[in-house]
Amino acid sequence: MEKVLLTGSAGFIGGYLVDELLEQGYAVVGLDNLSKYGRVSRSYDSNPNYRFVQGDASDPILLEELLTDCDHFIAGAALIGGISYFHQFAYDLLAKNERIIAAACDAAIATQRAGKKLQKVTYLSSSMVFESTDRWPSVEGDERLVPPPLSSYGFQKLAVEYFAIAAWDQYKLPYTICRPFNCVGIGESRALGGTSIKSGNVDLALSHVVPDIIQKILKGQSPLHLLGNGEQIRHYTYGGDLARGIVTAMQHVDALNEDFNLSTAESTTVLELARSIWAKICPEKPFEVIFDDPFQHDVQKRIPSIEKAKSVLGFEATTTLDAMLDEVIPWIQDAIRQDLI
Repeated sequence: MEKVLLTGSAGFIGGYLVDELLEQGYAVVGLDNLSKYGRVSRSYDSNPNYRFVQGDASDPILLEELLTDCDHFIAGAALIGGISYFHQFAYDLLAKNERIIAAACDAAIATQRAGKKLQKVTYLSSSMVFESTDRWPSVEGDERLVPPPLSSYGFQKLAVEYFAIAAWDQYKLPYTICRPFNCVGIGESRALGGTSIKSGNVDLALSHVVPDIIQKILKGQSPLHLLGNGEQIRHYTYGGDLARGIVTAMQHVDALNEDFNLSTAESTTVLELARSIWAKICPEKPFEVIFDDPFQHDVQKRIPSIEKAKSVLGFEATTTLDAMLDEVIPWIQDAIRQDLI
């Protein structure tokens, strides 16, 4: 049985990744410091093939110890949050995430040089590397041709990709880069130490568009407050699909030293999203909306090319937005009752 070290295992995408890895027959070591959500029980906690380690992903000595008998390393740990998070933790998103990625590369390089069985590092980047693009769809390679991201988070995620390539150039550390687009799913709760953002008469704890709109409508906000003009385009991608794509990229022979956008093919405006959620929660009420001033780094278009992932990996994100909302809305409803968001 092959073993995978996954940093950031208690995070939003991390939870989906642990599930997918175990389902595909891998043994998994999950590392997380639990700084964002605290300890949350998971369905796989008692799985004999899963081992959780509470620790710091910026500690290269710990990482090297955990990598001793691992075949794969998914470097997923990072400070991450919604758009308001970019402002609240602008310095930490840069400084702490740089320490995390440097530690990951240091440990993987040392493990490889020691002759251990580590095959490759799979790095989790972000669609935010295309934050400043002026061309759509965003094709793999554009991140090095368009202006660099303006947010510290987007800039640091671009740096993750440079770390991956530089570690290959100098030390021949094999890599694959995965760029998730707009993950949607269950399991995200109020971040510890996070600051609530007022949107109309509702305090938001997440600042991610799908759960925030659901939360406002469930709490009876009418007219609904949306940031910006509602014409922002996103590709909402199910967490389970993203996990499947990341694991496929991790294990695929043709993914070696390549990068992939992982996303649904469907473009949706924020206004279209809001109408869909409203129709599911309160179809009897007329839809009314107010547009508020957006945050500084509210990117107007995130439209990926998905052809490379489809042709090289055979990967497509198939879960529809309608199916995602049918899963997420009841979860948010229950989370509100439990005061988790």
